[in-house]
Amino acid sequence: MLAETERLKERRPKPTKRDPKAQDGARTGKRVTLARALSKLGYCSRTQAERLIVEGRVSVGGRKTTDLSDWVDIEKDRIAVDGVAIAAEAKIYLMLNKPRGVVTTRDDPEGRPTVYDCLGAIDARFLSPVGRLDKASEGLLLFTNDTVLAQRLLDPETHLGKVYHVQVGGQFDEVSAKAMTEGVFEAGELLRAARVRPLRSGDRNSWIEVELQEGRNRQIRRMLDALGFECLRLLRVSIGEIVLGDLPKGASRPLTDAEIRYLRRRTG
Repeated sequence: MLAETERLKERRPKPTKRDPKAQDGARTGKRVTLARALSKLGYCSRTQAERLIVEGRVSVGGRKTTDLSDWVDIEKDRIAVDGVAIAAEAKIYLMLNKPRGVVTTRDDPEGRPTVYDCLGAIDARFLSPVGRLDKASEGLLLFTNDTVLAQRLLDPETHLGKVYHVQVGGQFDEVSAKAMTEGVFEAGELLRAARVRPLRSGDRNSWIEVELQEGRNRQIRRMLDALGFECLRLLRVSIGEIVLGDLPKGASRPLTDAEIRYLRRRTG
């Protein structure tokens, strides 16, 4: 499988190659490579699409093609796989309250429960999580088959803040909060929170609110560990203005029209 993936990469069109007919379409986003079209239409991933094309199972306007550099117009060209025409999937946008102990992947080789198990009867074949929460983390996780929106949400240039409520062992004070916002070096990497504020504290532990505008691997846990604090719980409560609210743990719901408009507006 790895060797096959490498062969497909070698056959992909070079980034500098442009469709001479796509000068107007490139601005509108209607003309794309065939593999990208299959992905944008929600049929399969780009790598899976490339495999179908190479196998000669994809046709455009009734003509089979095995050329990964072919360009198509998503709105005008008739694209089919194994003779069956493909229509654009309806766009789906969901939020999930991810439970602790669940992994953010479709299939886990260790047999652990995944976020897809939480989606129940929802047809999640083409849904992907937007970003990740590690196994021990909980809270707000978005899913969509809108690959364009998902990529824009993950782009650091979007500056869409993510807010977490974190339980730490010990007394967390303003000095530690300032250290997290000024930046903490961990494993040779500077990690910084956009905002940190104490929420409440007891004799043995404290709750803090942390906002990130960058999504580095296990960032909050690594910062706390560098400052000598144990992270006991980590719950994502919002992404921009999309708020987890009182959604039960392990439950999901569609985003409202207002929430979808907000995400599109924030991502351009």
